[in-house]
Amino acid sequence: MANTDVLGFWKIAEADPDHVAIISPDYSETTFGELYELTNKIASGLRACGLGPGDQVTTVLPNCVEQVAVCLAAFQSGLYVTTVNWHLVGPEISYIVNDSDTKALIVHHSFADEAERVIDDCVTPSQNRFSIGEVAGFRQFDELIGPCSGDRPADLATGSYMFYTSGTTGRPKGVRRALDQKHPDDAAALSGRFLMLFGTMPHADNVQITQAPLYHTAVNNWTTMSLHMGHTVVLMDRWTAEGALERIERCRVTHSHMVPTMFNRLLQLPAEVRDRYDVSSLRSMVHAAAPCPIETKKKMIEWWGDTIWEYYAATEGGGTFVGAADWMKHPGTVGRPWPGAEVIVVDPDGNELPAFESGTIYMKMPGNTFEYKDDDEKTRKSRLRGFFTVGDIGYLDDDGWLYLNDRANDMIIVGGVNIYPAEIEGTLIQHEAVGDVAVFGVPNDDTGEEIKAVVELREGWEPGDATTDAITGWLRGQIAKQKLPRSIDYTTEMPRDPNGKLYKRRLRDPWWEGRDKAI
Repeated sequence: MANTDVLGFWKIAEADPDHVAIISPDYSETTFGELYELTNKIASGLRACGLGPGDQVTTVLPNCVEQVAVCLAAFQSGLYVTTVNWHLVGPEISYIVNDSDTKALIVHHSFADEAERVIDDCVTPSQNRFSIGEVAGFRQFDELIGPCSGDRPADLATGSYMFYTSGTTGRPKGVRRALDQKHPDDAAALSGRFLMLFGTMPHADNVQITQAPLYHTAVNNWTTMSLHMGHTVVLMDRWTAEGALERIERCRVTHSHMVPTMFNRLLQLPAEVRDRYDVSSLRSMVHAAAPCPIETKKKMIEWWGDTIWEYYAATEGGGTFVGAADWMKHPGTVGRPWPGAEVIVVDPDGNELPAFESGTIYMKMPGNTFEYKDDDEKTRKSRLRGFFTVGDIGYLDDDGWLYLNDRANDMIIVGGVNIYPAEIEGTLIQHEAVGDVAVFGVPNDDTGEEIKAVVELREGWEPGDATTDAITGWLRGQIAKQKLPRSIDYTTEMPRDPNGKLYKRRLRDPWWEGRDKAI
């Protein structure tokens, strides 16, 4: 059992080095002591490469021990660390590497083809490019850590993530914060406070499961915060619904960070498969990142009870939160502000709107200062009287509960009427034929836009008029006529990343080529 009298990864590792820190996708185990030694070696290796406080290290790695260790090494070395989405191709990776002024780049052989494309246009010195496994043009990872001691380096400083927002137009932008001046141990001890909002405490028997790629902001934060609280972390590399249930039972998982797409896929498992696994260990299963259909969430609460929590935030900050009991009293809400945070909803002129009127959501939280790297204009446009926005649309009720409509850029305007795709998607996903769905606007010469749905069918259903008639006939009894899709297309695989993020532009953009549609 880990010593819960101390908090922060390094202090916990020194107090109880034999406690299991990470259970890898192949179920191999890494103790706090072993991860401590690896983290220190990486920190010393990066310092030997010439990196100092304020410099940048970037990774293109799967969910593995090394990915976690590089982040921890950055956090005790005063470095910025960016974990790159490994679905990106060479030029996209190269843009992030160069834009962040990467001083050390660490990649994995699984992504060798695209990593090799980065070399020709790369600001990172050749001697500071390392790979786990063979990648042409990169030195072996062992050359970074081999000569280094596992002892903790001197002259420690607190580092930070610099995650890149995917955005809706143009290149992604790095969200950069000033480095914390506290000692890394002090910063680490405080970092788990956010988990406590959801009832997750520094108990030695807590087990976090990392179900999505560590290149996502919340997923990586949940992982490192859990380690700073002495929890064991279970890593998944490729998520499947049954695979998640199997690990929850086998590892006695207590908490996790999830997205609504995972809920949908879990609920689509046959009842006999869901019932096969013991999920009684669950205590706090927190979801965010996208609006969750009301019926989907009700079904998850019926299954997992009051373990279901939700929050609303962004890479830039947050936010609101709500537990299962309050959500059942206010179905559809994403919560009320967490301690110290504020939320307002404003019209296009920046005036605060009354309850139940939809507008742009702005948030404010203490100590949250950030900028979009090298983009003063984007930073300026995100601000309003000390608040910031990421462009989401929603409203507050009389009691201050926040409800989301959609992203401003996803809104469909049909004959001057605002239509929010998330509502239609949340309804469609409840149909027995629908495995996944995306709704968006396409050009219409009369009304400006019309509603189109793209559906990924569940097993046993085939694309065609009969299926379309079944879906649309059912839908007419669920939503208003003006929200009905004018057409339904079918796909075999929706363009989502493993965390459930839908790349809707890939479906929508071909319809708008050559037309004046700001997206």
